[in-house]
Amino acid sequence: MSLKISKVLITGGAGFIGSHLVDRLMVDGKNVTVLDNLSNGSLKNLERWVGNERFKFIKGDLKKLRNAEKAVKGNELVFHLAANPEVRLGETDPSVHFQENLAATFNLLEAVRKNASAKAFVFASTSTVYGEASVLPTPENYGPSIPISTYGASKLGCEALAFSYAYTFGLRTLILRIANVVGSRTTHGVIIDFIKKLKADSRKLEILGDGTQKKSYLYIEDCVNAILHVTSQFLDGRKKADVYNVGSADQVEVKRIAETVAEEMGLRGVEFIFTGGVEGGRGWLGDVKIMHLSIEKLLKTGWKPKVGSEEAVRFAVQTLLKEYEKV
Repeated sequence: MSLKISKVLITGGAGFIGSHLVDRLMVDGKNVTVLDNLSNGSLKNLERWVGNERFKFIKGDLKKLRNAEKAVKGNELVFHLAANPEVRLGETDPSVHFQENLAATFNLLEAVRKNASAKAFVFASTSTVYGEASVLPTPENYGPSIPISTYGASKLGCEALAFSYAYTFGLRTLILRIANVVGSRTTHGVIIDFIKKLKADSRKLEILGDGTQKKSYLYIEDCVNAILHVTSQFLDGRKKADVYNVGSADQVEVKRIAETVAEEMGLRGVEFIFTGGVEGGRGWLGDVKIMHLSIEKLLKTGWKPKVGSEEAVRFAVQTLLKEYEKV
């Protein structure tokens, strides 16, 4: 579904999800501005668009208001994907999530508020805002949301700020709570971790936790399709603010992911060594052990994922192995 808007800003557009969103919007003929500090993203992800008159890249940090103001100027729609995505970092340096996620989002919202051309704000949130939900699959109206990581807390805080700007300043706001997304260009997460470990030692694989952690995984193409689909419908509607879960209809265990990586690498007899983890087998403090988003609300809009969690993982492993070989 194509957006009825021509000028778009994507923060974090050099990153994993962001760069795939850039690709789609550029192919659709949009004018795309990317703001990224390149702390997690890479210009390599955007190299096909460098030199295109419809593409503009700004290297800048959202923690500086002037960078946000420069990027927002003239754009009609803002996709805010910039964030520090490392959940485990909260154990050692929680200030990073506060500065990179919450403070940066405040600056961006301020810049959008002052920019008369901006019509809407789309925020890429996360399933971790729900914490250890007692209702599975977890719907958007579940509450109270009690995050168990500083990452989840910072994202929930960003949501609250964005909603407040919708109702105080009239900035139309769409929140997308996204499950674990996998596919090409990803630089962190369980699949990358397993591939690196097995490249170093193909006989054994250390797995954080007890291996029964179970979550939903969404393939990158399905994720981008969902983002554009629901954003288009939101812009055509009249709501000031709305929120959608974006994920798959099923789950897959960490142990099965390990088996899939080994299978795709052509390895047999790999010894799985489970660390046991913390607090009942989770991988680390703040890790939500069981996650399954309800996507009923999104399905009712006419979107549905093309592949389930296990197939998404397998496709991602195949793609990442090819990319790993090129490095």
